[in-house]
Amino acid sequence: MTSDEFALLLDQFTRSAESGVGARFAQHFTEDAVYDDYIYGIHQGRADIAHMMQDLFHRDAADYRWEMFDPVFDGTMGYAWSLSSFTSKIEQFTGKPVVIDGISRFIVRDGLIAEYRESVNGGVAMAQLGVEPGRMDKVFSRWTGWLQERPETVAYLARPKGSRAKARSR
Repeated sequence: MTSDEFALLLDQFTRSAESGVGARFAQHFTEDAVYDDYIYGIHQGRADIAHMMQDLFHRDAADYRWEMFDPVFDGTMGYAWSLSSFTSKIEQFTGKPVVIDGISRFIVRDGLIAEYRESVNGGVAMAQLGVEPGRMDKVFSRWTGWLQERPETVAYLARPKGSRAKARSR
């Protein structure tokens, strides 16, 4: 896959996410793909990824938009900055608009996404929704636990300052 093909994949990927059709979105992934969403957690396999997008995300969000910018791709791994927006459908936040930015990492295999991870400041979204500080604290504590428990984080914290991890082989 070339950089131009990767950019096209991202455009199709985000348009599929906007559609709310889980099967359409899942077609961009390998059968065994992993999708790590900062709100809905880790989903594995096309069926689970389709469920997350259609039955969880679009249950909670209307008027969804998502665009990727400045994609970079090395033939296997790619990154892009994004903006996304939606209107909340969650009962206590119905009608509140949200806009967020993030960075996404893609591992691509045979023209499909094998792994997706994102880094998004969810606190910005919660502030726009008007989430109560006590609830935000609980969510941030959960996210902190997830970050601290990730194998990459454990390995990073175990290394002494000044040392570096070996390059990841793909």
